[in-house]
Amino acid sequence: MDDTLMKRRAIALWNEAAGHQAAGDFNRAIELYTRSIELHPTAEAFTFRGWAYHFLGRVDDAIEECKRAIEVDPDFGNPYNDIGAYLLAKGQFDEAIEWLEKAKSAPRYQPRHFPYMNLGRIYAAKGMVMRAIAEFEAALKLAPGDAACLESLARLRAMLN
Repeated sequence: MDDTLMKRRAIALWNEAAGHQAAGDFNRAIELYTRSIELHPTAEAFTFRGWAYHFLGRVDDAIEECKRAIEVDPDFGNPYNDIGAYLLAKGQFDEAIEWLEKAKSAPRYQPRHFPYMNLGRIYAAKGMVMRAIAEFEAALKLAPGDAACLESLARLRAMLN
């Protein structure tokens, strides 16, 4: 199979995997992401395979997949944010901050406001209310009207009164 055909087939497999993932069939999604990666490795396929691992409770595997994604494309911000989110969920706040800061500056990343929200959650958990508010305000500049940001900001501002 020539390179163009392999890339097209890899994209088709990735799309099929994403459909299975959206339907909650994580094992099938992982199989398809793996086949896609074997044909043409992409940061997206590694990141989404990691996300599928996460849903199966395999957080350390998810983190490793994100690191592979970064090796393939260091400009892709999603795996940085995902590592930060996984570490946040594990309660490893200080370790998560570095990854989320990298996500904020990644050239290719959507949704851009997620790392700010995750940093806001970390700073709130650490009792750093003003810093948390600043992160959620920055997130709102990128995603005006985001309900989760507005709710978090209201809760944090209420703590100041």
